[in-house]
Amino acid sequence: MADATPHHVYMRAALALADEGARAGEVPIGAVVVVGGVVVGRGYNQPIGTHDPTAHAEIVALRQAAAVVGNYRLVDAVLYVTVEPCLMCVGATVHARVKTVVYGTSEPKTGAVESQQRGYEQPGLNHSITVVSGVLARECSDRLTTFFRQRRTDARA
Repeated sequence: MADATPHHVYMRAALALADEGARAGEVPIGAVVVVGGVVVGRGYNQPIGTHDPTAHAEIVALRQAAAVVGNYRLVDAVLYVTVEPCLMCVGATVHARVKTVVYGTSEPKTGAVESQQRGYEQPGLNHSITVVSGVLARECSDRLTTFFRQRRTDARA
């Protein structure tokens, strides 16, 4: 069954975190960091609640993973995130030496992997990252669409 691949399993974990973020009033983006088949970092967007513009799901998950692993370099890590990372998050994954980034849906406004920029293809980077896109793309996209539709409805009320 295609839905039981490791990418799907871990992306579903990231989707669950995105749902947690939405319940907290944050933009529903979730991320998990996996090393050796074990989730070592989890995060969802938290900039609103933490008053921290860097508290993107990816950054939260990378911070937790680095603490668990005991090293800021996560050389064998795979980052699963529901939405294409922004430029800040691309930079963080490069600095952390993440091996692979797997994301669900593109982000046409701020996506820095393929949509607006090709952050991993910049000359001078000292680390290359494998990218897998489109994993559970519809489900990841639906989370955002539903969230922002509800926000617009609430704003009109």
